[in-house]
Amino acid sequence: MSEMTDNNGPEPPEPVASGARQPVGDAVKAAGGAVRAGRGSVKPSGGAVKTGGGAVKAANGAAKAANGAAKAAAMAQPAGHEPAARPPDRRNQRRWVPITAGIVSFLLGLAYIIEGFRTRVIYSHLKHPLHRLTEIAPGVLAIVPRVADVIIGLLLLMLSHGLRRRKRRAWEGVTLLLAFSVVTHAVLPGRHLVPALITVALLAVLWVYRKEFYAVGDPRTRWRALWALIGLLIADVVIGLTYISVTKGLEADYTFGQRLQSVIYGLLGFGGPVEFTSETRGDVFAFLMGGLGIFTLIVFGYLFLRPAKRASPLGGQDASRIRELLAKQGERDSLGYFTLRTDKSIIWSPTGKSCIGYRVLSGVMLASGDPLGDPEAWPGAINAFLDEASRHAWVPAVLGCSELGAETWCREGGGLTALELGDEAVVDVAEFSLQGRSMKNVRQMVTRVCRNGYSAEIRRAGDIPRTEIDRMIRRADSWRGSPTERGFSMALGRVGAPGDEDCVIATATKDGVLCAILHFVPWGSDGLSLDLMRRDRSAQPGLNDFLIVETIKSAPDLGVKRISLNFAMFRAALERGERIGAGPVLRAWRGILLFLSRWFQIESLYKFNAKFCPEWIPRFFVYTGTRDVPRIGLAAMEAEAFLVWPTLEVRRMARRTVRWLGLDQLRHRRPPERPGSGAAA
Repeated sequence: MSEMTDNNGPEPPEPVASGARQPVGDAVKAAGGAVRAGRGSVKPSGGAVKTGGGAVKAANGAAKAANGAAKAAAMAQPAGHEPAARPPDRRNQRRWVPITAGIVSFLLGLAYIIEGFRTRVIYSHLKHPLHRLTEIAPGVLAIVPRVADVIIGLLLLMLSHGLRRRKRRAWEGVTLLLAFSVVTHAVLPGRHLVPALITVALLAVLWVYRKEFYAVGDPRTRWRALWALIGLLIADVVIGLTYISVTKGLEADYTFGQRLQSVIYGLLGFGGPVEFTSETRGDVFAFLMGGLGIFTLIVFGYLFLRPAKRASPLGGQDASRIRELLAKQGERDSLGYFTLRTDKSIIWSPTGKSCIGYRVLSGVMLASGDPLGDPEAWPGAINAFLDEASRHAWVPAVLGCSELGAETWCREGGGLTALELGDEAVVDVAEFSLQGRSMKNVRQMVTRVCRNGYSAEIRRAGDIPRTEIDRMIRRADSWRGSPTERGFSMALGRVGAPGDEDCVIATATKDGVLCAILHFVPWGSDGLSLDLMRRDRSAQPGLNDFLIVETIKSAPDLGVKRISLNFAMFRAALERGERIGAGPVLRAWRGILLFLSRWFQIESLYKFNAKFCPEWIPRFFVYTGTRDVPRIGLAAMEAEAFLVWPTLEVRRMARRTVRWLGLDQLRHRRPPERPGSGAAA
């Protein structure tokens, strides 16, 4: 993280990544001046609303013209100057190497595990001269290599995914395992020729292409140790049950419960109810389970006790610097305030005048919105973002950036592509009115809600007592159908936290009971961006429409001139596909979107936003290539909580166990009072 520039002296210029950047800064400053000049003339009071609306239109027109000049200046290059292009993405070079190495490592790991089950190989070991020492340690030298095979196979399975992602540590681990395997089995018989040749060939390929495995490890937490423990225990149980099932020579026909008990006892070093007719098979099972148990314990202990290195979450210093950027440049992007989400990591430009918030999910480095700060400093933050993604072999992607942001990303990224993802609905407060045929539905909804005795209150979060905010949060949480909180690119994830005093909370109550709540975050000094909508499902329909209208009515008192509503994904396709004359391709695409709307809020959000007759601002999706789109889409769905992986709720399981054992009664049981204590009291 770079330090902030000295306020007492001139700020150092942002390093230029490609072409001349000064014309871009001049044009953007001109745009900002035009917008400020236009907004300065808009002070609606009394009958001056229409005049103010005309001034807002003039300001928007001047801003668009200036933005066009900024784009033209950004694309212009001085004569005789060649842009310094970024080096090609190393992930796209020799892609077959990590993919092939990962697949072969996975298959080889399975082969090692299967090899450990072959009892014929064990008997062949007993004929080798080295095993004359069995008089001292009967069967040990025959069994230990088989247990080592299974453990090596498990490690190869675990490291194969890291090989596919070009991780350097995974390459080092697989190389050492294969070398150890070759040396170990060089003096022992019974090794099949084909697996041995595959091992040597893979080892040679890994060494020749060692430079293709360059990525550093991902940030880690101690939760990874828990998941590794669960995965290894499942694998150990499967291996043990498989060995009992495929091995002939059991003393009796044991039940599944008895076999599972023997496997679990074997992992702990004890004997179980399963008995083998052959002493050798029993020794193999005991050594196999004991070795797997020790291996699982060592791996879990290492992962748990090593220092945790997490991706830098939003800290106090980053938050204060982001708020400074929002105070200076916050009006540029309605999604800027959402960079303050606590689950986002922050990467800064070299001069500290711009930053990007992101999350890493499924190997995708996912950003949202435009970079914060001066557009002249965006290239520095973008290059730092792409360098970090390249260092970890992550896939860079951006959700919901503006047109200017998409152009900057594609120009600086060298290989990035932009796709229009949807539109953001922005309502101009001065022009909004409930009159007219187009607003009939909203007008009727608002009238019906008012007749049923509902009232609205619009306040800044800083003007609401903390106890009242806590009651609001508890009441709103009770309306949720799922504990999962959705949102990433247009969600803050909290209400009324310290530092968010400028946020606006709109509430609808009936007879003093809270029935709906809306939460808005600041968009510069004169705008709001919708963050949260919740209502009691048993309350009157149309409460959200009612609160949005009341917020727009109260906007002048709050100094607000524009309000950003929800994001409508693929709005253009939905709108154009229903028009007369739409082609078959567009109609088919609209049909697919309507089908997906059964599970995702695609059509419903579009229709909800369209009721307020907003201005549609296009938003873009920036990605590396077509082959990475499924992976990026999976990460985006995970970030927005449309896709939620099952989690192990340790605390809830512990509470249930305590209640099942009856220990909670001991905790709440009061000690007996001593005689005379009541009188003394």
